[in-house]
Amino acid sequence: MMNFGHAPLTNWGLGFVEFQKGWTMLDIGCGGGATLKRLTKRSEWAQVYGIDISEESVAKARKVNANVLDKQVFVCQGSAEKLPYEDGKFDLVTAVETVYFWPNLSDCLQEVRRVLKKGGKFAIMVEVLDADSVWTNVVEGMTAYSPEQLQSLLNEAGFIQTKIHHKKPSYAAIIGMKP
Repeated sequence: MMNFGHAPLTNWGLGFVEFQKGWTMLDIGCGGGATLKRLTKRSEWAQVYGIDISEESVAKARKVNANVLDKQVFVCQGSAEKLPYEDGKFDLVTAVETVYFWPNLSDCLQEVRRVLKKGGKFAIMVEVLDADSVWTNVVEGMTAYSPEQLQSLLNEAGFIQTKIHHKKPSYAAIIGMKP
């Protein structure tokens, strides 16, 4: 369901990124692996990494990307709190509909910043929610953030040139760059 349901938001949000050949990219909360596949198509000769806290999602992402697994796409289980990658590895980090579930969001944003290259971009894609959203009452462990809150958190974490893109009725992409 995630692969299908998040496709319009993901495709729209990725449209704000100027992809280059040979990028190294990370999708945090890679779910069923569809965003990993989309990223490989947008950057020729790319290396794409995915990480998800769910063992089931990792298995699905590996299956969806089986033809390029461990060659061009690399998937592991883990958390945004402690990314198992070296400093300055990625040109782009994406997070599609996942920041709601990141504990200690400010610390996680520092981790994202750490693994980005200088000039690297972080693209957060969300369906705009507010703290009173019905979803926060239904989904355990979910914290809703407005796009403005996310932009502010990115700025506090040291990202620059942060920008919010909106699409009615509810999509938002918040993009920041590591200085």
